[in-house]
Formats: sequence, structure tokens, C-alpha cells
Amino acid sequence: MTSSEHPDGIRLQKVLSQAGVASRRAAEDLIAAGRVEVDGEVVTELGRRVHPDEAIIHVDGTRVNLRDDLIYLALNKPKGVHSTMSDDRGRPCVGDYLAGRYEETPGVVHVGRLDENTEGLLLLTNDGDLGHRLMHPSFRVLKTYLAEVDGLVPRGLGKELRNGWELPDGIVKVDQFRVKDMHSGKSLVELVIHEGKKHIVRRLLKDTGHPVLKLVRTAVGDVQLGNQRVGSIRRLTKGEVGALYRNVEL
Repeated sequence: MTSSEHPDGIRLQKVLSQAGVASRRAAEDLIAAGRVEVDGEVVTELGRRVHPDEAIIHVDGTRVNLRDDLIYLALNKPKGVHSTMSDDRGRPCVGDYLAGRYEETPGVVHVGRLDENTEGLLLLTNDGDLGHRLMHPSFRVLKTYLAEVDGLVPRGLGKELRNGWELPDGIVKVDQFRVKDMHSGKSLVELVIHEGKKHIVRRLLKDTGHPVLKLVRTAVGDVQLGNQRVGSIRRLTKGEVGALYRNVEL
């Protein structure tokens, strides 16, 4: 018996079905095709039993969330809202958006922060392992921002930022940078960055001579803000959760 096999556990195909991966019959096909891993081992026998609270299961390389007590949320944070779960001064905060739906779910916290004047995608979860890794710089999770800045951005700025721009607290490199529009003395730029320093996007663009007029985070890893309404909160899909797991090698 392997370390991942539990005689008193649940059949693997049933676990996959209960997790919403596929019907039980389709799950059996996935197992037989060698597309399912349990604790790093490819499993092809249909009789394998596992313990859902202990096993780590991947299908086609994507981790399957087996716990129904874990939730994963995306908030389109409006401007003026503080990235805190509560505020003793009564200011609008992220915790307000859990009211009526998720405030009774224990341990839900925001993953990272957006400053008061920055809008856009903010993830919330009670999955401590995932939240910690998403914020840890070693995993280099990419964040995408759309910024309206003052001035017309020169052609070579993107290359300079990709090569590294020196700020007082060190050199910062953006992963991607492109100008989307320029008009009326302003520019609309999109940048992708894995740095997590405080106010890094605002500080970086200001230092280039193009202070931010409006800033929106549009993606974290493979999770996109899309056309989600400002101020709305939604559950991530299983595919989005799986993508975040991949981003941080879980």
C-alpha cells in the first residue's frame, strides 16, 4: 500500500466527482488515462482510495481543491476603499463587501493590498497556504495594472523599465510594459510587474516623470478582472483557483 492510499478512504473517482472535476464515469476515464496524480504519483487503478483532507490531487497538472470550507473571492475594489477587513474610524474597507454573504466564513482575508486610491482586482481567501505564497516575492506572481499617467510617454521608456529602473530603495524591473493610448497630454499604459513593494507602481511611474492620475489592477496571476462591476464580489471558478495553485507551485 502506498503512502497516499487509505483503505478507509473514499474512492478516487468519487472524490473527483464531489470536487466538481467531472462525473464519476468521466473521472474514471481520467484516471485510466494516467491524467490524475495523488501526492505526486500517477494513479491509474480505479480502486484507489484516498482521504480528501490529506491527499493532494492534480488533474492534468492542475491541483484540485478538495475542501468545501475554503473560499476564493475576487473583489473589484472601488477607489476610496481601504484594504483592511475592518476600520476603527468607520472608513469604507474591504471587510464591508463580505457583509450578508461571507462575513461568517472564518479566516477570510485579503491577499496583499491596494492603496486607497487604487481600484481593481483584490483576491480574498481563507486558504492560508495559497494566500501566503501569492504574496511571497520568491514566487514572482505577476500583477497587471492599467494606469492613466500625466504626459506623453516616450517610445523608449518601456525598454528602460524592463531593463531596470533605479529607485531610492533599489532597482525595479517591470515584466511587461506597453502604451495603449496617448491623447490630451496624457497616456494610458499597461504594465505587468511581480514586485510587491508598497506603492511600487505609483512610485515607479512618478519617478519616470509620469505621475499616475488613475490606477486599476486588472489581473493577479491568471485571474482577470474582466468586466466585473466596480464594487462587486464573486467566487473564483475552479479553473481560476487551479491557475493560482499553478502560479505558486502548489
